[in-house]
Amino acid sequence: MPAGKGEEPRIGVFVCHCGLNIAGVVDVEAVTEYARGLPHVVFAEHNRYMCADPGQKLIKDAIKEHKLNRVVVAACSPRLHEPTFRRCVAEAGLNPYLFEMANIREHCSWCHPHEPEEATEKAKDLVRMAVAKAALLEPLETIKVPVTKRALVIGGGIAGINAALDLADLGFEVWLVERSPSIGGHMAQLDKTFPTLDCAACILTPKMVDVARHPNIRLLTYAEVVGLEGYIGNYRVRVLKKARYVDEERCTGCGVCAQHCPVEVPSEFDMELGVRKAIYIPFPQAVPLKYTIDVEHCIRCGLCERVCQAGAIDFSQEDQEIELEVGIVVVATGFDIYLPTDMPEYGYERLPDVLTGLELERLLNAAGPTGGHLMRLSDGREPKRVVFIQCVGSRGTGPFPYCSGFCCMYAIKQAVLVKEHIPDAEITILYTDMRTNFKGYEEFFNRAKEMGIRFVRVDLEGRQVELDPSTGELVVRAVRETGEPVELRADMVVLATTAVPRPDALELARKLNITLGPNGFFLEAHPKLRPVDTAMDGIFLAGACQGLKDIPYSVSQGSAAAARAATIMFKDEVESEAITAVVDPARCIGCGLCVELCPFGAPILESRKARVRQVLCKGCGTCAASCPRNAISMRHFTDEQIEAQIKALLLARA
Repeated sequence: MPAGKGEEPRIGVFVCHCGLNIAGVVDVEAVTEYARGLPHVVFAEHNRYMCADPGQKLIKDAIKEHKLNRVVVAACSPRLHEPTFRRCVAEAGLNPYLFEMANIREHCSWCHPHEPEEATEKAKDLVRMAVAKAALLEPLETIKVPVTKRALVIGGGIAGINAALDLADLGFEVWLVERSPSIGGHMAQLDKTFPTLDCAACILTPKMVDVARHPNIRLLTYAEVVGLEGYIGNYRVRVLKKARYVDEERCTGCGVCAQHCPVEVPSEFDMELGVRKAIYIPFPQAVPLKYTIDVEHCIRCGLCERVCQAGAIDFSQEDQEIELEVGIVVVATGFDIYLPTDMPEYGYERLPDVLTGLELERLLNAAGPTGGHLMRLSDGREPKRVVFIQCVGSRGTGPFPYCSGFCCMYAIKQAVLVKEHIPDAEITILYTDMRTNFKGYEEFFNRAKEMGIRFVRVDLEGRQVELDPSTGELVVRAVRETGEPVELRADMVVLATTAVPRPDALELARKLNITLGPNGFFLEAHPKLRPVDTAMDGIFLAGACQGLKDIPYSVSQGSAAAARAATIMFKDEVESEAITAVVDPARCIGCGLCVELCPFGAPILESRKARVRQVLCKGCGTCAASCPRNAISMRHFTDEQIEAQIKALLLARA
């Protein structure tokens, strides 16, 4: 029977060897023997792997045989295995919150590997503190909430498309929100994909069409999320549907309006190397195939209205806010490409024949601004000497410390494509480390070398591009790792620039109450065990918004996010965490500080008193720590429990 207030604690302590992760440093037998002498401990034992079936059976049997009403496990990180042991004690009939864990791996053996005696004594301290807290634990109950069986996917790139299709195929209604006029993301801008050189559009376009035609998917393009409220299973999302000034129901995508529009502006889809009209679709395979009027550049000449036989032009349209009720959210907002305008040593923008990799991609694409004919932007000539420079802006060469992971491969791919377009071209790739670590990548690298593409290893520092005014040639200078200088003459230079978080990532993170990592990408709940979850239950990540990755990885993560979401959507109700904040209304003065500071929006003010909405609370303790009147306490981490741990720590070691 679970213990309640007034019942004498009967505590069992279980010490894990964790193979040799703990036992290789800490004397687990000595820690176990020490635990047997602690107050309220009626049973203590050690086991090689407490989390394995034999270890869990040991705990369950001891609970029944010794009538334990509290359990302490001294093992590894609670973040890793606390849920495992909670389930274990619950299966033995004990309330799962009558369990406490001491981390003697990360806090002892791993950080004191050369001090076994001191590590053992520290392990005893941690066990003593855990036992002191366990004696004061109280049973807690989770909250059950119903699940709305609809999903929201934010972002219509390949990861978002895959997540939406997987969820829709499982029978769930899906809202797919994309801020651009068409879905497709960066993959739609590509010519071929590595390492197989498949046509990107041939792979992507059928998926885009499947999204538009799927009976369970509601597509909202030219729209963005502006707010979110609620909790797992019950999210209310506000979406701003921007006015296209074209009636989507009437527009047939015939393109007559664009043919007659007199206004041309740089095309964002073509990296501003080509033009589009003021009324436009981003690219020929756009989904939905509906035109959009760029009101910033439209001169209101009225030609589009006069030539549109469908009567689709509607300048009376206004932005519309839509509220969606969904059970889960998948964030798949993708990435941007860094433009090295703040790195003058490469001559980007100053020298027209210095391009980024994505700009070259558009020049190579048959649907691009040059019809797939590779030419110098300065004079229209076909380049015979092309130099690629890797790691521009990344790995400490610029503002971004990380490796993007796919730049090596897209540079190799583009070098191969240039060689196929211009067989007699001389192509050199200046690299520091060639990272070709997935299926087929090393073979593709070797294929490029066999085609005559030259790879020169240089230092990350000292690379620069200048123009020789006497010949019109680009001069590329670098330094080998041996210190030997390198100088190359080129007709075109391609910069493999890093990929970066979208500029609105922080704003969206705040709207969704999720976290950004140090590199500006959305942070997962656990890099190994919960790689697509976020700290907000029911909100998942897919694709490059979580961390840079190539197309197969993004597709896989889209499916992974859909699978995780489905584990919630298939249920009629879900349980929320029981470790939450509680307000003492007698002490609360209604200052609202907790409302202001809570990152999850759990506290609200009612009748000038704070109240914590339990299902929203994540138990972080921010409100309790900041309350000026000590009116807020944390279940499972009460002042009394924490004080007991501190007093136990201060006791003289036995």
